[in-house]
Amino acid sequence: MKKAAIVILFLFISCNDYGQLKHELKLSSKLRENSGIEKISEKGLLWIVEDSGNKDHIYGVNDKGKIVKEINIKNAKNVDWEDLTKDEDGNLYIGDFGNNNNDRKDLRIYKVSNPDKTKKEDLEATRITFYYPEQYKFPPKKDKLLYDAEALIYYNEYLYIFTKNRTKPFNGKTLLYKIPAKEGNHRAELIDSFTTCDDFLRCAITSAAISPDKKRIALLAHDKVWLFSNFKGDNFFEGDLKEIFLDHYSQKESICFKNNSTLLISDEDNIIIGRNLYSLKFKN
Repeated sequence: MKKAAIVILFLFISCNDYGQLKHELKLSSKLRENSGIEKISEKGLLWIVEDSGNKDHIYGVNDKGKIVKEINIKNAKNVDWEDLTKDEDGNLYIGDFGNNNNDRKDLRIYKVSNPDKTKKEDLEATRITFYYPEQYKFPPKKDKLLYDAEALIYYNEYLYIFTKNRTKPFNGKTLLYKIPAKEGNHRAELIDSFTTCDDFLRCAITSAAISPDKKRIALLAHDKVWLFSNFKGDNFFEGDLKEIFLDHYSQKESICFKNNSTLLISDEDNIIIGRNLYSLKFKN
């Protein structure tokens, strides 16, 4: 067998071994760069956004991976949409805070009303803007590249942002910030930090989620999930920690809870592997 054929066969086998994950479906080909997912209700649509360079739209996907709703978000621009979260009323929050070069001064989160309850093709967004008071230079020095973000949750009327570390050398620290979940320009409050590992490809935070009962926080990387539980207030990192190795590597960018014991995870399309939706069950 020729070397090229062996490589292709190896990749095919690898792509079909999902490790700890259960493969649920292939997402629509329109969602190659999916960067945030959220479910407003367990049996409802899966809502998806894409990152920089894509439309100012949210997409409602059914249980076959087909887009059945596409909603334009007015008063919004997709500079770099990176995550989705929801509040108790099903309002969605879109994190437009992707900041690879750590040089943005226009960080924002868009709030839109519950898309499950509308038949409209457009929804008006409320803008929530913020800044990191610890950042003084745009961009800062290489060992201070701490202000990219791809992870967002809503909890008790606040939005919590987990930063994506891009320090050189990579030190694995994610910063936890909080801002009020309301219109205005907010000074982000630094709450805490958590160190993952010293391997950027395996330990940079790409998404976050909170369980429906508010008892668990999940952080995602390309091949693992960190689950925090039994925390008090918003001291998430002081709770119990469970690190779950997925035994599957891909460009995983999105995570949400389907219910209190099941996570949904998606990855971007990179030709060989990706654009999949997976599930991961864990014990309560």
